[in-house]
Amino acid sequence: MNPNPNRPRRLSPTIVVAAAFAIAVAGIGTGAPGSAHADPPAPVPVLDLGRYLGTWYQLAAVPQYFNLVCARDTRADYALDELGDVSVHNSCTTWQGSVNEIRGTATVTDPVTNAQLHVSFPGVPTQDARYGPPNYIVTALGDDYTWALVTDPNRLSGFVLSRTTTLDDAQWHDVAAAITAADENTCWYLTTPVTGGLDQIEPLCAR
Repeated sequence: MNPNPNRPRRLSPTIVVAAAFAIAVAGIGTGAPGSAHADPPAPVPVLDLGRYLGTWYQLAAVPQYFNLVCARDTRADYALDELGDVSVHNSCTTWQGSVNEIRGTATVTDPVTNAQLHVSFPGVPTQDARYGPPNYIVTALGDDYTWALVTDPNRLSGFVLSRTTTLDDAQWHDVAAAITAADENTCWYLTTPVTGGLDQIEPLCAR
């Protein structure tokens, strides 16, 4: 209910993000995320799992319904668990300023490259099985593992991860090239606000 008919309604943050995503993909000639492809995106030739562990900051992503609660400072922390798989701890700051987090497990499904994994989260429908087909593909890595591009076999998701809260112009150029090489579109990706880095939400193609 809007008590002042002359005062514009303030949209909720989740509506703003959803609208931004709709604008980002509207009219793009290559279609929206998940368009039909003959083959899944190729993983990097070799992923050194030990070097990949640690903290990653999300600097951009293809919006997902489960991330609409996140306002900023989305990050992932990876470590080896007792079975030799990867423990996953995803967290973010919500629009209300609280911490939202979830824990899961990533198991390598491609021992040749180590760059394709199955990520599971106990209690989450359709994602609670510890073992299964790959749903996390590392398609590109920056020098010295400074950044990573991650997607899935159907290109329905996409994440630009970084060891730091910022990337320089040359690194963003490399990220954009990697997105294109994965047969995705930079307009599908929206920047993620992060303390010490970008503070606005916009399509990568608009940067």
